[in-house]
Amino acid sequence: MTEKDFVLNAELELPKQGSYKWKAPSNIALIKYWGKKPNQIPANPSISFTLDACATTTTLTFKKLDKKAQDYSFDLYFEGKKHDDFKPKIYSFFKRIECYLPFLRDYHFTIHTSNSFPHSSGIASSASGMAALSLGLMSIEREVNPKITIEYFLQKASFLARLGSGSASRSIEGELIQWGRHNDITESSDLYGLTYPYKVHSVFKSYHDTILLVHKGQKTVSSTVGHDLMHGHPFATARFEQAHENLTGLQDILAKGDLKGFIKIVESEALTLHSMMMASLPYYILMKPNTLAIIEKIWAFRETTGSHVCFTLDAGANVHVLYPEKEKEIVIQFIQDELVAYCESGHYICDRIGKGAKQLKV
Repeated sequence: MTEKDFVLNAELELPKQGSYKWKAPSNIALIKYWGKKPNQIPANPSISFTLDACATTTTLTFKKLDKKAQDYSFDLYFEGKKHDDFKPKIYSFFKRIECYLPFLRDYHFTIHTSNSFPHSSGIASSASGMAALSLGLMSIEREVNPKITIEYFLQKASFLARLGSGSASRSIEGELIQWGRHNDITESSDLYGLTYPYKVHSVFKSYHDTILLVHKGQKTVSSTVGHDLMHGHPFATARFEQAHENLTGLQDILAKGDLKGFIKIVESEALTLHSMMMASLPYYILMKPNTLAIIEKIWAFRETTGSHVCFTLDAGANVHVLYPEKEKEIVIQFIQDELVAYCESGHYICDRIGKGAKQLKV
């Protein structure tokens, strides 16, 4: 598929009004995407677990205007309150995708969105939010052109979501989603995410993710700035090569259910992500002292118990604690006994692998 395949060329018989509601999950990358090319193209491929509980629900209501507007017409409500602060991001998103959805100026949109997790919890809501909005917009396209296949619907939703937030391309489907061109995955694309096409052992289909909220405040350096700092980064080329190698190595690990191999790659990827930040110019650190304390506690617990618990990190201070279903009880007890003390206000979120986005009744 190319960009041209996602252009809506059909003669449009537009519906006068309607409403669609979608719930889209967040995701946590195992192989990290860090650094991007123009038009939201990733500098390296990535793969992620789709989450279940951490999600954004968006209701997109549309009403046809008397004539096509000169500009985009929409109102945005976050958790019931009008939020004009979020409008510039949606405006930029509409501007990027209008060539693929030429009906955007034909409607006034009312967007009601909410998260299942606290707004300032440090969990990236851009992925789930842009995925849910893109699915709503694709629902209008499907109404206009009902002949499109479910495969095309999902691919284009991922394609559109990527133009709002790169990682949003991985929040359409589940359980394991790969995004970015990779030589060993023939179906892979920089344009959209796809369900991981190779064998995955059952142990990885019921994994848990407990998110320890170390710091709820705004990051000192945004992900957008962090991605840009990979341009001219002294270790960028080696990092991009490493991501390709780790994705190749993960194929055998996922097929065999190799938990030790999984831990090695996932934790290395997390630490490499943050080492890229610390080696940027200007350099910066998003981890907090409690982030490091939790990591050391996890290592010690694994050493003494033989558990397969491990961690990964997003572009922030919070820690995602990953563990197989069969170790749920012992790991939750460990978290409550030893790790909660390092969380801001003792807050953490229990989640697990999910199946992807769902359409809900309006």
